[in-house]
Amino acid sequence: MPFWDLQRQLGIDVDTWLLRQSMPQPHRKASACHAFEREWVECGHGLGRTRAQRECQPEYEDFMECMHRTKLAKRLKIILEQRDKMIKEGKYTPPDCHKGKEEPRP
Repeated sequence: MPFWDLQRQLGIDVDTWLLRQSMPQPHRKASACHAFEREWVECGHGLGRTRAQRECQPEYEDFMECMHRTKLAKRLKIILEQRDKMIKEGKYTPPDCHKGKEEPRP
């Protein structure tokens, strides 16, 4: 804890400007990736940039996955390719609701 907290005395909070997920959110709810960013920042706090890049890599990867969903998109693409392959081979037929055909409604 600093002896003289300049940020608090001046009424500014530089930390919220530097962190993406710590900005004030609508309805005062924490953003989706706030917890991942917080873990990453807490892991790297006081380590220095070089050590933090090496030691906090899992936390950083989790935060980036939460933000960009790259692994999820890659996995979904593989699943859809496998489904299309199975449809071509005749091993799988999707249900009518997945073909865009709606059930008749009363």
